[in-house]
Amino acid sequence: QVQLVESGGGTVQTGGSLRLSCSASGYSVSNYRMGWFRQAPGKEREGVAAINRYGATTYVNSVKGRFTISRDNAKNILSLQMNSLEPEDTAMYYCAADFRYPCVGSKNEYDYKYWGQGTRVTVSS
Repeated sequence: QVQLVESGGGTVQTGGSLRLSCSASGYSVSNYRMGWFRQAPGKEREGVAAINRYGATTYVNSVKGRFTISRDNAKNILSLQMNSLEPEDTAMYYCAADFRYPCVGSKNEYDYKYWGQGTRVTVSS
């Protein structure tokens, strides 16, 4: 059974950093495509970053140069390093995984079957 558990959220000031982790079980992260999504209050869920099984990454424009998605195959963990955080980054962050088309990274939520429960990130001004 595939399970995803996020951690690392919290409250930081503008310009600060956080590192989110997504611990996976029931499958190997190296064989799936995975992504990070976020949902701010009153807004739709947004794809933030994605990584395919070969390590190719893609980001939404608003986080390019500030966020980095990575994968530790040995520990079976997906991470999101977030630097230069802005109040607009405040949201619940979710990791997601899917075994279909693992060679294709995607920031579309409908391309993912498995989801974690989320971890909250708050950036104060």
